[in-house]
Amino acid sequence: MVLYTSPFPNSFLSVLHSFSWGLIFPCYWFADRLVASFVPTTYEKRQRADDPCYFHALCIIITTPIYLALLVASLPFALIGFLLWSPLQSARRPYIYSRLEDKSHANGATLLTEWKAAGNGKSFCFGSANVCLLPDSLARFNNVFNTQARAKEIGRRIRNGASRPQIKIYIDSPTNTSISAASFSSLVSPQGGDSTNRTVNVGMKRTTSMEYKGDNSGSNNSEDSRDDKAGVGEPNEGEDNSCIVRINGEDNGHMSDAEADTINGQANASGPAEQSLEGDAENSKTPNHKQKEGDSGSLDSYTASRESLVKVRIGDGTVDQSTVNNKLLYKASIMKKTSVRKKKHTDETFDHEISAFFPANLDFLCLQEVFDKRAAEKLKEQLHHYFEYIVYDVGVYSCHGCCSFKFVNSGLLFASRYPVMDAAYHCYPNGKGTDSLASKGALFLKVQVGSTPQDQRIVGYISCTHLQAIAGDTTVRCEQLDMLQDWLSEFRKSTSSSSTANPEELVAFDVICGDLNFDNCSSEDKLEQQHSLFTHYKDPCRIGPGEDKPWAIGTLLDPEGLYDEEVCTPDNLQKVLESEEGRKGYLVYPTSKNHSSSQKGRKASLKGNGRRIDYMLYTEEGLYLEWKVEVEEFSFITQLAGLTDHLPVAMRLMVSTGEDDP
Repeated sequence: MVLYTSPFPNSFLSVLHSFSWGLIFPCYWFADRLVASFVPTTYEKRQRADDPCYFHALCIIITTPIYLALLVASLPFALIGFLLWSPLQSARRPYIYSRLEDKSHANGATLLTEWKAAGNGKSFCFGSANVCLLPDSLARFNNVFNTQARAKEIGRRIRNGASRPQIKIYIDSPTNTSISAASFSSLVSPQGGDSTNRTVNVGMKRTTSMEYKGDNSGSNNSEDSRDDKAGVGEPNEGEDNSCIVRINGEDNGHMSDAEADTINGQANASGPAEQSLEGDAENSKTPNHKQKEGDSGSLDSYTASRESLVKVRIGDGTVDQSTVNNKLLYKASIMKKTSVRKKKHTDETFDHEISAFFPANLDFLCLQEVFDKRAAEKLKEQLHHYFEYIVYDVGVYSCHGCCSFKFVNSGLLFASRYPVMDAAYHCYPNGKGTDSLASKGALFLKVQVGSTPQDQRIVGYISCTHLQAIAGDTTVRCEQLDMLQDWLSEFRKSTSSSSTANPEELVAFDVICGDLNFDNCSSEDKLEQQHSLFTHYKDPCRIGPGEDKPWAIGTLLDPEGLYDEEVCTPDNLQKVLESEEGRKGYLVYPTSKNHSSSQKGRKASLKGNGRRIDYMLYTEEGLYLEWKVEVEEFSFITQLAGLTDHLPVAMRLMVSTGEDDP
């Protein structure tokens, strides 16, 4: 299959399309600004709290006639542009495939070499997020604004989180099952050169963060230089190159003040903290981008590009402190995993956490609601600093390919560190209401992740989708899930290769990501919960229809609380969501007739831990029979706090190829 690198088959149509859109855009922009001026967000209301009560009204009185006059003046040109634009959509391709040619700017691309599957297992990390990049006037109805600036900041945060070196911390604590908000500094750093696991035995207080400040006293504001530095010392095939710290629990996880002071002294004596990534001028365009004092989770800090996801296991061994690399700055969010399990359903075989950062070494990213085309371009530019391959502007416009007129695309975007071999998009023909104005559908991708010594390709399948959003449209969503399965089956058949010229491919994984717009606890979503999709694909967060695992939390945030001080930064939101009471205040819960619909301050006991509508599913069907696929870790991510009303999720799968796997 040929991947489409441009939206039209020839330059003439591309120029004609650009000309027609140039005629439409002024009218579109004035209408967007006109509506946006009447829909303030809670952040803007708080910013205006100190202004005289008449000031905002005066601004609206002045600007509204201007916008209206310009809108009316631009309407004739927009009509001419529309008459040109609409028929051109029949020739438009359903997506754009972008491959970064200059790999020196792609931090992640330089770390990968081809996986040969010669007796070694391989882990792959998947991420998914609804980023709410609609036209600014529509985004404000979800209490977010400034779509263009948010797109750039979202891309920056994702790549900074994913490009971190990975640090594994092994915790053995049979008594402590909770995590406090305390933090302290400790000397931890990944070791280069070999893949041998190393551990540092340290007694510690229960904590959510460990930080080491190295001797990088010289600040470097060059983005490319930092990206290059992040790739130093990474091993081939994306193998874990990590320091492993064992935290003993014999003394209930506590350490003496003298020990803590010693560790803090060693860390802080090394050098000052790094400078910020971007100037305050640009970051002031969107809320909560300024780093508060002590807020190491803020992603306009260089610290963030060195933040580390922590995997929790039981480790043994020691390491010579003289071998610790003290050149970089790390921070790791810590997740507790006890060896004595007292609660039902807590005997997980994989790690799970609420993380302030995207997983290190993120391989694949599926995004939803990237509707605004200008925002998609800004987001793509930022993601290309880490992901070499991106599929964006997915969908159809006008009446082409769907039953009703489509004003915006599907909002789907896919980014990968591995090359895309095939791609296909299908539009759901049964959208209703406002959802029918967008070409919501499913994007199917086939990626090559390696090859065997016998030159057989190792491939994986990834599907990204966004279902009908309107509450009560259960039948519509079930029909869309049926179509999703049928289309995926057709895609796999049409892209499989088993001819003599092309040796049979080995399928390593098959994953579905997306915003499905139903949860596993609401009584109104019973039909979706019992859909056959869940018999073929596994949900790591689910026990069965109507019941999630105790550690699973909702992914839909209450829009009214997005800018509250308690949750406006990644670290703060992480701490709030780690407590049951905090979740009740800031997550949307399954609807109930017996309780108030107000989210803030709700004390009633509700079913589940919030509406989990963002899913990551995987299957063992249709994969290479001699290999085994297991979930290695699952994360709910708070790194996009204040930028979207959804929590991103991430899943790391381990593909085991034989008994010799570590």
